[in-house]
Amino acid sequence: MADDAGDRKILGAHWAFAAFFGGVAGYYLVTILTAAAFNRHVRDDDPVEAFVGPLLLLALLPNLILGLGPLLGSLRRGDGLERDFGLRPRGRDLRIGLACGALALVVGFVLNLAEISVFGGDEVSDSPLTDLPDVSGSGPVWLVAAALLLVVAVPLTEELLLRGALWNALVHHRVPPWVVLVLTSLVFALLHGEATRTIALFGQGLVLGLARHYSGRTSASVIAHVANNLPPAVLLFTGY
Repeated sequence: MADDAGDRKILGAHWAFAAFFGGVAGYYLVTILTAAAFNRHVRDDDPVEAFVGPLLLLALLPNLILGLGPLLGSLRRGDGLERDFGLRPRGRDLRIGLACGALALVVGFVLNLAEISVFGGDEVSDSPLTDLPDVSGSGPVWLVAAALLLVVAVPLTEELLLRGALWNALVHHRVPPWVVLVLTSLVFALLHGEATRTIALFGQGLVLGLARHYSGRTSASVIAHVANNLPPAVLLFTGY
C-alpha cells in the first residue's frame, strides 16, 4: 500500500479493518436474507429439484459480497485497487500463483485423506462442493454460471477480503508476517463454515497466503485461488 494511505484510519484503526468487517457483515446479512427469501417462497411440498440452478447461485451470492467492503474502502479511503492490493497481474504473480494453486490442491487433498482416515468417510467430506446443491440435471446455463462464479468471482472477492484488506491492515499495525499468514488462513477456513473440512481449508489457506507473502501482491493469491477452484468447478459438469 502507498505510504500516504497509512494515516487514513477509522476509529483509530487502519481503514482496511473496517473494510474487512464490513465485507464479513455483508456476507452474513446476504446469507440470512437469501435463506429467508427462499424459505418464504418455497413450501415443504415443492420439488426442490426445480430450483437447483437458482439455489446454486444463491449459495454463492454471499461470497460475492465479501469483496464489496474492500472495494468501497479502497476507493473511498485508500489509493485505489491497484496501489492498495496490486490486482493487475504480473508475470511473477502468475508464476507464483499457479505454483501455489497447484500446491494448495495437493495440500487440501492430503489433509482431507488424513481426516477421513481418522474420523471416517461418513464424518468428513472430501469435496468442497458438498454444501452446494446438485445441479447435474440442470441446463448448461446454470452450470456455466456457477463454474464462472467459482473460478473467477469467488477467488477475487475472498482474496480481496482476506489477503487484501485484512492482510494489509495487519501489516500496517506491524503484526509479524507469520502471524498475518496464520490469522488470515484461520479466518479463511472458518469463513467457509464447513466444520469437517476446517483443517484442510486452513492448510490451503496457508498456501494461498504464501502466494501473497512471496509476491507482495494480492493478484498472486487470486491466481492461486483460481487454480485451486478450477477442479471443483469442472466437477460440476461431471454428471451433466
